Amino acid sequence: MARKRFLETGKIVATQGLRGEVRVQPWCDSPDFLLQFGGFFLDGEGKNYRKVTDARVHKHMAVLKFEGAETVEDAMALLRRVLYIDRKTVDLPEGSHFEQDLIGMDVVDAGDGHAYGKLTEVLRTGANDVYTVTDAAGKEVLIPAIPDVVREVDTDAGVMHITPLKGLFDDAD
Repeated sequence: MARKRFLETGKIVATQGLRGEVRVQPWCDSPDFLLQFGGFFLDGEGKNYRKVTDARVHKHMAVLKFEGAETVEDAMALLRRVLYIDRKTVDLPEGSHFEQDLIGMDVVDAGDGHAYGKLTEVLRTGANDVYTVTDAAGKEVLIPAIPDVVREVDTDAGVMHITPLKGLFDDAD
């Protein structure tokens, strides 16, 4: 499964103040994640890099100031832009994955290899993530993203091995 090199991390949704700052809705675990980057790409191809000169979190949003954005008008020109990072600049903790690498994975039984479908969505519920698995007929099943269920994630092969909770997939036993 080919993985994208440049990953969406958030979207500029509003201006902040009058000095060129923007508010970014994070598309990651937390807005704090975005503060570690010295800049972002404004496209998914690694072009149009914008350096960040100041960054902070405010009310569950990242507030960023980009080099060259000095006025509210400069900031307004950035509205609705998606921010991208180069995956090569991020070291994820062991057992962590980019959500974009999970979407589209084949979900199979860890015991017998039975295919349940594809992972089509990651829902953030607070306690733990929940994965939406969609079978070939379009039926969706929600599985908790906990170690008792998700046994192995192989992003290189595009396969997730699970041990489903009893009754989750209408099992007879």
